[in-house]
Amino acid sequence: MNKMNDRFKKIYTQGKMEGMQIWIDRKTGVNYLFHFQGYSGGFTPLLDEEGKIIITPESER
Repeated sequence: MNKMNDRFKKIYTQGKMEGMQIWIDRKTGVNYLFHFQGYSGGFTPLLDEEGKIIITPESER
């Protein structure tokens, strides 16, 4: 794996042609939700119940 591919880590996947994935930015710890359907999709920061961005602690990245 090269350095560009090491930045993000997929930690959850649901579905095949339509579904969701959760990705962690290993540099910042920010969690992202990726929703896809066919050839389209969207990527957004994952928020907790208070509307704050979920950040994974450095020890768990």
